[in-house]
Amino acid sequence: MFARVYAAAALVALGTTAAAQDAPFGSDTDQDYAADLWAAMEEDGLIGPDAPVIFPYAGTEPHGFQLSTLYTTATVDGHEGVLVIKNNYGPSGVSADEVVTDPQGHLAAVTVMFKRAEGYDDETGNWFYAKYLKDGALDRNPAGMALAGLVGKNADAGCIACHQNAGGGDYLFTTDADLSETLTMAD
Repeated sequence: MFARVYAAAALVALGTTAAAQDAPFGSDTDQDYAADLWAAMEEDGLIGPDAPVIFPYAGTEPHGFQLSTLYTTATVDGHEGVLVIKNNYGPSGVSADEVVTDPQGHLAAVTVMFKRAEGYDDETGNWFYAKYLKDGALDRNPAGMALAGLVGKNADAGCIACHQNAGGGDYLFTTDADLSETLTMAD
């Protein structure tokens, strides 16, 4: 429900259906890239039933009621970048213990930020956003636009509109660490 309300707000911020068709996200290219990103996450064992279980914490809109966040790197189309995977769990009232016991049963969606190469969109930190359903299909807003790419750029709602308010200028709410340096050193 939260995702639908949030996506609807993003569509309203864009103005009209015609404007939504010209939005900086959801294109065929974005959807293809999101599919490649999902495949990379699957190949690396970062999603699905064998994914690492990370202890969840209380969530906020538009994500889940419980969340877990994994920071790593991935390679997509020959580019290695920082990857932030947020598992969104529900329903309302679900406890962290219930999620740990049955993560796949409580998984509602997977939201991802992937740091693309410089020049992708320097203005927004070169982050590519995607919201997947638990089966890997892209979630869509009420207008049918796939939630992949520069979701919420130049809008009042959406991923970028929210994440641009994160401290540290890095679009990340959960850390101000320089992940590109930290994750490279961990390899």
